[in-house]
Amino acid sequence: MNIDVELIEKVVKKVLSDVETASPCEEYSYGIFETMDQAIEASHKAQKELMKHSMADRQRYVEGIREVVCKKENLEYMSQRAAEESGMGEVEYKIIKNRLAAMKSPGIEDLVTEALSGDDGLTLVEYCPFGVIGAIAPTTNPTETVICNSIAMIAGGNTVVFSPHPRSKGVSIWLIKKLNAKLEELGAPRNLIVTVQEPSIENTNIMMQHPLVRMLVATGGPGIVKAVMSTGKKAIGAGAGNPPVVVDETADIEKAAKDIINGCSFDNNLPCIAEKECIAVDQIADYLIFNMKNNGAYEVKDPAIIQQLVDLVTIDGKKPQVDFVGKSAQYILSKVGINVGKEVKVIICEANEDHPFVQVELMMPILPVVRVANVDDAIDMAVRCEHGNRHTAMMHSKNVEKLTKMAKEIETTIFVKNGPSYAGIGVGGMGYTTFTIAGPTGEGLTSAKSFCRKRRCVLQDGLHIRMK
Repeated sequence: MNIDVELIEKVVKKVLSDVETASPCEEYSYGIFETMDQAIEASHKAQKELMKHSMADRQRYVEGIREVVCKKENLEYMSQRAAEESGMGEVEYKIIKNRLAAMKSPGIEDLVTEALSGDDGLTLVEYCPFGVIGAIAPTTNPTETVICNSIAMIAGGNTVVFSPHPRSKGVSIWLIKKLNAKLEELGAPRNLIVTVQEPSIENTNIMMQHPLVRMLVATGGPGIVKAVMSTGKKAIGAGAGNPPVVVDETADIEKAAKDIINGCSFDNNLPCIAEKECIAVDQIADYLIFNMKNNGAYEVKDPAIIQQLVDLVTIDGKKPQVDFVGKSAQYILSKVGINVGKEVKVIICEANEDHPFVQVELMMPILPVVRVANVDDAIDMAVRCEHGNRHTAMMHSKNVEKLTKMAKEIETTIFVKNGPSYAGIGVGGMGYTTFTIAGPTGEGLTSAKSFCRKRRCVLQDGLHIRMK
């Protein structure tokens, strides 16, 4: 039998350290603390300890997080509980999103060292941790954000203090406990991931101002993004979007219709990347709507009912009514006296550019269709409707010139061509995933290196071997 002496010594040292620092009657809370100050202090201590662990250790911790999340009973439980607690979205989509966050969020492989050698020696540029990171998680993606941020931040050598949304605190706390239990089993320092028993605005403010928190990451609406950016700390803001989808006369209309409905209905339109308004060239608009209806859309034509929907799901036509965010098309229609089956995934209606459904990011499966004369008008309108969020946009076209034009003019972080919106985060599209998409601060789809500092290490006149 081969005995790993080094591993045994590491475990023994950790146990002794825990015994020395714990009070006689203290019970480890697996990262959950009564006060934010306690949580941050514990996180700071854990980060200092994490710096003594190897890169291989960090990757083991990442794999441990993935194992916990992808365990069938955990995956199903957290997805069910998130849907029930938040009152938003559908379980089957949350299972997809949670698994995606676990399996396609990069670990230490993202931290590629840069090297420059020459006559004057060797210079290395490495990705190094900020330290303690404060992360704000939204109720729209309460577990997905915890998963992808924990993986990326720990891979980068950081620890993370989460401020979950109060409406989904139960599932967030449950997941953080599960992750910490697994990390402890793997020999990681305690409290790599922490939060408080009672998340609140007050606790979030304490976290944002605490001197031990070196970086802030906000995934949510414009208000919270503005708040973290005004603290003076390094901040990453993953803000709102209002993603348009353009369809021109050259597109594969049958595929476009299916992709748009699938993308718009994904988790009842909760993802900020999901199609929020469709702008179609008039020449193909009727056929597009026909195919949308064949793929799960219900068209509302009566102007009076459309107005009822506006009054129902918006506040004065200016912002979404929270009670309907993430609700199903079936549920929303029932509130205006229309009963449909579960086969209906999206409510569609024709609208003008200034209609509230076009201008307001609803985050519910209601998709306005706007007719335009030509593709250039469609692109111009898409840029206006996106409101400069630079988040996500889609286009269905076989015209490379126009695809290129829209990509350049709309300047979004994600631009999906001839596919559903979720292809942009790795579901049926190439690339890694994240649920922290930083448009306002420019990091784009965040990963481990987004949460690191680049540090230069220079050796003069050494380790260059090409010349004598």
